[in-house]
Amino acid sequence: MPVKTWIGSELNPMDGLFTLNEACLSEIGNALSLIRDNPLPLLMLRPSNFHMPKCKELINTVFDCLENGFGFCLLDRLPLEDMTDNEAKSIYWLLSQMLGRPVAQKWCDGRMLYSVTDLGRPSGNGVRPDVTNEEQSFHTDNSYNICPPNIVGLLCLQPSMSGGLSRVVNMKTVLERMETSNKTHIKRLYRPFVFDRQKEHSELDPVTLENPILNRNGESLRIRVSRNLIYQGYALRGESIDDEGEEALAAFFDFINDPKMYKEFQFEKGQIQFLNNRVIGHKRTSFEDWPNKDKKRHLCRVWLRDHGRVFYNG
Repeated sequence: MPVKTWIGSELNPMDGLFTLNEACLSEIGNALSLIRDNPLPLLMLRPSNFHMPKCKELINTVFDCLENGFGFCLLDRLPLEDMTDNEAKSIYWLLSQMLGRPVAQKWCDGRMLYSVTDLGRPSGNGVRPDVTNEEQSFHTDNSYNICPPNIVGLLCLQPSMSGGLSRVVNMKTVLERMETSNKTHIKRLYRPFVFDRQKEHSELDPVTLENPILNRNGESLRIRVSRNLIYQGYALRGESIDDEGEEALAAFFDFINDPKMYKEFQFEKGQIQFLNNRVIGHKRTSFEDWPNKDKKRHLCRVWLRDHGRVFYNG
């Protein structure tokens, strides 16, 4: 059963919310004790080396929600006051592996855990919006790559002083709405658009990639979209997007940006988000950091994909 359609304004606050109960927290505490007594590089940690049946049971429920339910979940929460940031990342790494196989998030160094924090530079070719404090547009992660992740995970280590709200939108619902208004626009979304590859490739590879926003394989739907990277892709080629493509993209985002369509929430310290990256779009609003650099907004991201190889390009 695929992800069900929903409208953000009709969801209740508990939809997609999962709690790390006492049994799970006890297993996490025992895992931390074992890690402290037996240090290992984080990437060497495997769930099979720990006794965490209740956590695995919870993650199985999360997986079902991602694949057959709302397509997003908010896991509440790791007790960060009882652990260091590196220990929190270790537990997050274990929980994520229960959900799927982590894959590389950068071509240049094969980075498996990615820090999302403001580096003080404007977004553009080679600078991802996730390392700025700018408002993002709704997108799916790594839409410009050959083999995007199926699931995106985010751990909140430190929230911003203000702003930085999370938003998720069901793009299947968006397509249903578009079907009733203009099927011509839908047809154009099934044809290729040009994406800026963000310099995540070798010097010999093309700087852009062509892919449709919508791709169906039987009942399976894959949506890959980033409005900014599409316009940057055409600019890198010295071209303008075709009129039909621009109209289709504008119509798509008119629906996506309707406040009734998306769910908005505050992403709090210790919470973990998991998203179905095939059909759920996400973004965060602009934010202002704390004056103290030690309190800068800091998320830790993981990408999960069980098909292809573990390399960035799959």
